[in-house]
Amino acid sequence: MRTLTLLVSLMCMALSVSAAKADRRVAFVVGNGTYKNVAQLPNPPIDAKAMAATLRNVGFEVIEGSNLSRDQMTEKLLDFGRKAQGSDVAVFYYAGHGIAVGGSNYLLPVDADIKSEMDVKLGAAINIDLTLDQTMGDAKVKLVFLDACRDNPFAAKIKSNSATRSVNVQSGLAEMKSGEGTLIAFATGPGQTALDGQEGNNSPFTRALIDNITKPGIEIQQAMTSVRAQVNEETHKGQLPWGHTNLIGAVYLNQAPTTQVANAAPTAAGSVPPAATAGSSDGVELEYWRSVKESNKPEELNAYLSAYPNGQFKALALARLAAIKSGPSTTTRNLNAGVDPATFTDDATQLTEDQIGLDKGQRRDVQRRLTGLGFDTKVSGAFNDDTRIVLKRWQAARGYPSSGYLNKLQHKALLSEIVATTPTASDDSAKPARRASAPAQSSAPAPHRSGGGDPGAAFVGGVVGGMMGGMFRR
Repeated sequence: MRTLTLLVSLMCMALSVSAAKADRRVAFVVGNGTYKNVAQLPNPPIDAKAMAATLRNVGFEVIEGSNLSRDQMTEKLLDFGRKAQGSDVAVFYYAGHGIAVGGSNYLLPVDADIKSEMDVKLGAAINIDLTLDQTMGDAKVKLVFLDACRDNPFAAKIKSNSATRSVNVQSGLAEMKSGEGTLIAFATGPGQTALDGQEGNNSPFTRALIDNITKPGIEIQQAMTSVRAQVNEETHKGQLPWGHTNLIGAVYLNQAPTTQVANAAPTAAGSVPPAATAGSSDGVELEYWRSVKESNKPEELNAYLSAYPNGQFKALALARLAAIKSGPSTTTRNLNAGVDPATFTDDATQLTEDQIGLDKGQRRDVQRRLTGLGFDTKVSGAFNDDTRIVLKRWQAARGYPSSGYLNKLQHKALLSEIVATTPTASDDSAKPARRASAPAQSSAPAPHRSGGGDPGAAFVGGVVGGMMGGMFRR
């Protein structure tokens, strides 16, 4: 009887893991900064990119955009509304200019040109209350983060064109009340203005959100208390985030594995997220780094360094900044020592690559060398789109014309580089050895390719299978 009870318990655990994986999470993340008719804001696009990476890392499908016009924002919102319908957790994040007119709050697309209150009411700006109701209305849990409490850039125009009657135009955003299952968080209090932060970095509010809301095992309201404390301290009490919540249960964006088992039944609709994995905080940093590592914009790399001053990719970020500022870094110049100068100027095309006459084995050799140099690509012997992208990255890092194709000089330069692991020789005599060792090479990575499976479910399944097998053997 005890065995049967334990078996049923383990099966329930397995079902709870599956239920957590089925949790539907959708987020709208937009940062507007390159305004056409008012002062530009350098940081909102950087904030949005960082927030999108953070949310994706904990299982959100993200509808993301930067510097969107009115029509583009509408298109993104329609997409978000369709995908958020019936979702377990929906997140709305916006960074950029926002205004409060007549007690209502509005978000500003980059092409907004507002001269009067009528322009606002007739659609030049986006009404936040209406937008949230239409896009997130039936989501079980709704989280709203507004980093838009800057000075109203159109306040003077609106007031001057409303001389015949009173119009309430204020700095910052007006107070908002949250409905059931909703949390609304502003970068600062109603009617106050928030800091955009140092140019090229995240704003204080967004940085605090990234640091706290996806910490393993931290409930969202507890996280927001930490956000307020962090912003208050960072701004020397010059800015205090404000919010209103009507959540009806505990909500975790990254529930710790131990809590997952203890609270197998969700405490609120949509509150049980995918099980966290060890090192998930490192995962946020990794996702952030992936989003900026190919960037040619110093401000995006500086934003990573600001968020992770001692991060594991700090050296790479600094090297990338050096390359952007003054051409190839010292390391790259050392790699290119002795390379024919024409390698840096001669274009590479499909024709020049065909002229090299690479067979399948030599193409595999190229792919192995790229992987050994840190430019990971699948070793298949075929130069598909993924390999072309990796070739472009290698070319850009070396200062060669970046086309995704090779010419003879670039191929020679690649062969001259010392790789981290010795690649298989590309000459014809090595082919039999490669064929003979192929099964061993292909079998080893298999467990990693199946990493989409859930470790918790696999463990429980193994235990259940073992117990059932033991009972049948008896």
